[in-house]
Amino acid sequence: MKRDTATKEKAPPSSNGRTKQGHRLESLGRDMGVHVIMFHQAVAERLGLSITDHKCLDFILREGSVTAGELSRFTGLTTGAITGVIDRLEKAGFARRQSDPDDRRRVIITALPQRLPEMGKLFESLGRNMGRVMLHYTPREAEVIVDFMQRAVDVMREENLKLRNAK
Repeated sequence: MKRDTATKEKAPPSSNGRTKQGHRLESLGRDMGVHVIMFHQAVAERLGLSITDHKCLDFILREGSVTAGELSRFTGLTTGAITGVIDRLEKAGFARRQSDPDDRRRVIITALPQRLPEMGKLFESLGRNMGRVMLHYTPREAEVIVDFMQRAVDVMREENLKLRNAK
């Protein structure tokens, strides 16, 4: 289904300055947020983790290895809370901590490979189904979706930082 978005007129704004499309996008974004959170909660439960521990593990996996301080800055959790996260990830067999050979005061956390296949299986169906969704779009439309998603992630990162840094 190819759409020519370049020649379409924008919908007129409503009395509060937002278009019907803007309202629909906000509603869908809220729905997506709820379902993403609930999906990750279910994944975490299946792995015997809290959602916070699960998302900290995701950050560790994407970065390769991180320091406890980096994990604290990324999450906004205190270093004491991060110590608890690392303890639980170690106990569950997902991660290990080791001293930084260049600075013994720093702790480096790395993911352990043993339980990663178990976690990966929980995402297989989602990956397949999201792949099927993308088949409905032309390569150009897919580029627009990727651009939108990147911009949305950037906005969410900034808004998260604003909330965490507000006193």
